[in-house]
Amino acid sequence: MKRVYLRPIAFADSPQSEEGEAVRLAGGMVYASRFAVIVRENGRIVSRTRAGADDIAGVLAALPDDLAAEGEAQWGNLRRAHTPLQCGARTIRLDQPQVMGILNLTPDSFSDGGKFLDSPDEANAHAAAMLEAGAALVDAGGESTRPGAAAVWEGDELKRVVPAIERLAASGAAISIDSRRASVIEAALAAGAHIVNDVSALRHDPRSAELVARAGVPVVLMHAPGGAEDLHADGNYTDVVLDVFDWLAQRRDAAVAAGIARDDIIVDPGIGFGKSLAENLALLNALPLFHALGQPLLVGVSRKRMIGALSQEAAAHQRLGG
Repeated sequence: MKRVYLRPIAFADSPQSEEGEAVRLAGGMVYASRFAVIVRENGRIVSRTRAGADDIAGVLAALPDDLAAEGEAQWGNLRRAHTPLQCGARTIRLDQPQVMGILNLTPDSFSDGGKFLDSPDEANAHAAAMLEAGAALVDAGGESTRPGAAAVWEGDELKRVVPAIERLAASGAAISIDSRRASVIEAALAAGAHIVNDVSALRHDPRSAELVARAGVPVVLMHAPGGAEDLHADGNYTDVVLDVFDWLAQRRDAAVAAGIARDDIIVDPGIGFGKSLAENLALLNALPLFHALGQPLLVGVSRKRMIGALSQEAAAHQRLGG
């Protein structure tokens, strides 16, 4: 089976600097002027054609009809401006980068050691500090997904996240719930969460996709190679960038088929989940390609092992600058 990919490979300060031969990526302030049109068959790259913005139409027209149609869709996606996210009284614009603050409500968080789990006042102060520092929203999670983390009973997860989300909602914050269980997602939305952040991309709980579709809220679909027992397992890639792209495209299409609005889907390449340092860096370098999926991107790298590896093995609590 053949697949096509449109990867931006050169950038410009503005369209004027390229005499109009540059396009605005995803409605933001980054302009791309040259692109690689990549075709691969059964996982192997069989052609790679470089083209300027004005030459893309001719390159795509020379492809077989099915690849040309997919290429045209990706060309449109690269230039697609995303609708702002409405989170209660807060609006999160997607024409510029936004920061998601993380509120870990677990006893075994790799980054903060569970300091916010049993101290509501400290958790509130931490969330307020992130918002005051410029975070657009706060992501609350009650299950650690670090490598080797123990499974969490959903009753415990509910006890951890629901009171915290109720407090955040009372403050007027934009909130996402980091969970892969439908019962937790449903309770979190009822408590005031606005966005669902599912590290399993709606694979873990068969009820989740229908719930998200019915609620009509934005959802983050994150790439993880493993299944329910270990999200980090089975990280074997032919080409990590293109494999993750294909996987996210499939999960996007599955979400749309389940009734979730296209404008409500955000994709995340899953940095650190079943990937080596080199694979994580390859994904970061290829982020412009992922705009060809036509969805906003979420990228989670804060304090992860990759940052430690690139900063003389700094401990997790010393990685934030990275």
